[in-house]
Amino acid sequence: MSTSTQDEATSVVAPAEVASAIPPLMRRRSSLAMSGSGVVLTRRDSLVQGLVADFHNLQGKPEQLNTELPDYSVHDEVSFPGDKKYWYKEAVFYEVYVRAFCDSNGDGHGDLVGLTSKLDYLHSLGVDCLWLLPIYPSPLKDDGYDVANYVDIHPDYGNLADFKTFVNAVHERSMRVIVDFVPNHTSADHKWFQMAREDRNSPYRDYYVWTDDPKKYNEARIIFIDTEESNWTWDEKAGQYYWHRFYSSQPDLNFENPKVQQEMFDVMKFWLDIGVDGFRVDAVPYLFEEEGTNCENLPQTHVFLKRMRKWLDDNYTGRVILAEACQPPIDVRKYFGDEGDEFHMGFHFPVMPRIYLSIRSEESTTLRDILADTPLIPENCQWVTFLRNHDELTLEMVTPAERKWMWEQYAPEPRMKINLGIRRRLAPLMNNDRRQIELAYSLLFTLPGSPILYYGDEIGMGDNIWLPDRNGVRTPMQWKAKEPNGGFSTSTKLYAPVVNDETFGYDIVNVDSQYAEPGSLFHAVSHMVRTRKKHPSFGTGTLYWIDCAEKRVAAYIRSTSFDKMLCVSNLSSRPLDVAIPLPAGDTPPAPEADNPTHTHPHELALGGTLLNAENNEGLTYFVDILTSIQYSVVDGVLQASLAPYQFLWLNIAQAFDF
Repeated sequence: MSTSTQDEATSVVAPAEVASAIPPLMRRRSSLAMSGSGVVLTRRDSLVQGLVADFHNLQGKPEQLNTELPDYSVHDEVSFPGDKKYWYKEAVFYEVYVRAFCDSNGDGHGDLVGLTSKLDYLHSLGVDCLWLLPIYPSPLKDDGYDVANYVDIHPDYGNLADFKTFVNAVHERSMRVIVDFVPNHTSADHKWFQMAREDRNSPYRDYYVWTDDPKKYNEARIIFIDTEESNWTWDEKAGQYYWHRFYSSQPDLNFENPKVQQEMFDVMKFWLDIGVDGFRVDAVPYLFEEEGTNCENLPQTHVFLKRMRKWLDDNYTGRVILAEACQPPIDVRKYFGDEGDEFHMGFHFPVMPRIYLSIRSEESTTLRDILADTPLIPENCQWVTFLRNHDELTLEMVTPAERKWMWEQYAPEPRMKINLGIRRRLAPLMNNDRRQIELAYSLLFTLPGSPILYYGDEIGMGDNIWLPDRNGVRTPMQWKAKEPNGGFSTSTKLYAPVVNDETFGYDIVNVDSQYAEPGSLFHAVSHMVRTRKKHPSFGTGTLYWIDCAEKRVAAYIRSTSFDKMLCVSNLSSRPLDVAIPLPAGDTPPAPEADNPTHTHPHELALGGTLLNAENNEGLTYFVDILTSIQYSVVDGVLQASLAPYQFLWLNIAQAFDF
């Protein structure tokens, strides 16, 4: 494949013969200009460039060139997980900051009524389950993670009646909803803490952790190193120090007290009875303290969590709990329980920075290594992955050298950094390059785990690094180009300003314009979400890495006994001609491969024989299920010319003899 001299990284030349084959949708998605040798495509679009690459690959075989690119705005009907026992293993989640989503009453704050009015939009995106950030009454010193009342709704968001209406509306659309649950700590404004500090003999005194010696538990690290000097803070009224692993405005609860544990069960019951489908449980490694330890991942924590899971299973079938434990996978593994009797799901934090690291370094090894270090998990459990969320892009679990390099690459300005991470959104991190953004999504959707999308990233929203703390990635959702505040609110005073710069301003980046444009990022993401849902191997299949001489390529197979996908990604900013050797010969399934006791994310149970093309009744190509383009297979080797950052989702089930 030849490249134009004007921009090697973003332009390709298509022979004149292929120009007429480019369908109208591709023309809309591309910038076309005639040159002496054909058509120059300068649009940052790997799918369009993939068509040209395929033309070169299949010259002389025009019958194999499929030029029909789906109109992403026309969605096939796909099933939602429904009542499947392990619905969460195939689900795509969507994280919602209610305050930022839609303001229905013009007070400058998003609310539950506004969110309910946008459920059809979320349903059209194809997501299965919404995750709401804290919705409780709070002084908002940590965006709601400082809870002042566990069993009510923050007045900015509405009331309990609004929440019940919202939950019912979610379920009517065959979606689910989980809410943030913050058991580790409360706000200092919580009535429990206020009563505890006023009277040493109060029954609530023992709801918190107090000491006269601030050197106690001195082996516990300080998490918020930018703002906190100690995990202890002196309270003048109480006459003692109180313990907090996060901000000093968030005193930790004392889980050694059985009454505190019962309070947490009561809180869960309250919301489960309303109809929520589960909880994302915040800060689970820090529930207990013990002298001589780092006060993280203690055995007492797991004893409590097993009680919590048994109580949940006994009383609320089908509800789930997701562990937020920002720890290495080997430590998070413990939160699933030996028999899958703690959390259903756990975040796989190290995958996130390594997706960015792989794309910017143009090398797949770091991604392979972290997945190789990922331990076995019980069959009823699932990892959860994400590209961004409401917090910083944490670099805690990369090496110091990698952290320094990623700061240089992704956070060149000091304001872009916070703690040991980066406070930027997906699109700015990727320099607003559609090819890199879509590649990152492709890796998220095809590697092991249930993916979570962060609100606004599906349309490529920007951030505001001039806002304090992590607030720069929590700005209002951008709905419309020509309405005040991007259609988020009619108020003249918002909780935070809408992004309005020349690249990511709401007049450029908004839902309405992307919904109307079939070639938009929204429709590309939705197309991937919906295509993923048709192939169970992405949610529940094993992972097999294919050794490829070209390290700038990530190639792997996701496989169940009946669904097998080959995923190939060009991590490079340059075009690549690749030859992917496919597994051949007998590959018998492992014992009980269809229902293993444990699921290892990088073992392959193909369950059949992959035949070379010459022995497979003329099979000479695989089809990319995203574009319907065909790619040649010669003597068991996939041959493809990949544009910069291009990715393929190839259906290879047809190549197996069952």
